[in-house]
Amino acid sequence: MTHPEETALQSGTIAPLDPQALARIVATALDEDLGPQDRDVTTQSTIPADARVAGVVAARENCVLAGIDAVEETMRQVASRLGLPVPSVVRRAADGDWLRSGSVIAEVEGPGHVVLIAERTLLNLMSRASGVATHTRQWADALAGTGAHVLDTRKTTPGLRELDKYAVRAGGGINKRMGLFDCAMVKDNHIVAAGSVAKAVKRIERSFPGVPVQVEVETPAQADEALDAGVRFLMIDNMAPAAMTELVAAIRAREPRTGKVWLEATGGLTLENVRDVAATGVDFMSVGALTHSSPIVDLGLDLS
Repeated sequence: MTHPEETALQSGTIAPLDPQALARIVATALDEDLGPQDRDVTTQSTIPADARVAGVVAARENCVLAGIDAVEETMRQVASRLGLPVPSVVRRAADGDWLRSGSVIAEVEGPGHVVLIAERTLLNLMSRASGVATHTRQWADALAGTGAHVLDTRKTTPGLRELDKYAVRAGGGINKRMGLFDCAMVKDNHIVAAGSVAKAVKRIERSFPGVPVQVEVETPAQADEALDAGVRFLMIDNMAPAAMTELVAAIRAREPRTGKVWLEATGGLTLENVRDVAATGVDFMSVGALTHSSPIVDLGLDLS
């Protein structure tokens, strides 16, 4: 069975943002902003409905861009709600680009009501996504040349998982499972509840045959039990680099018999120790902070 991380490594490309997910995210954001009557009491009072405006979306600080599709999608949905023409959008950058402060991301032109109502929603989504991408790039750069790769987690903002995980991809990271449905991840509480690593693995294989299984281990004994149960993806949790080096070496020594075992370090990871952890020989390290603690990027939409 192929694990999500392995598939991402083999593809070598950034999987695009799901347009249906983006449409849902934008619709929810606009519902929050416009209320049940689809109105902006400030814009629709102060600007004539037939007024047209032009401007640019630009970076106000250095960043990695992510979420540019939100510009067109938000403009399209606002125009549809108001019964007005969709503004034109000319892209001047692409997701994954490193931008310097002042760089133009897109040029927009069209009905003032649409542009101004769409402004904050598209900036909120792009600012968050670009913040995640920029933070992820720091980790990807720190790991460059080590052979290890940074992974995200499920520690995303509810409702924004597709955008958060896309931003990780745009920043040079790799996605773990999308949710609880596509990959089994056996952690300490599962082991306690099931009675052992082996029992937990057997129950998963019986209930959901063909689903990839990963096991979080804290000791060499747990690692051996997982490997004996046929697991080929282990997450090594909160282990000091010296102990992790020994464990990784022992697991690699078994690979002539087991086949490739994918190893992930979790817990206690920082940009300061990331290369020391990579030197243990792990394939991945997962960092929840990519999506739960990345500061947003300052972007703006300025009319000309």
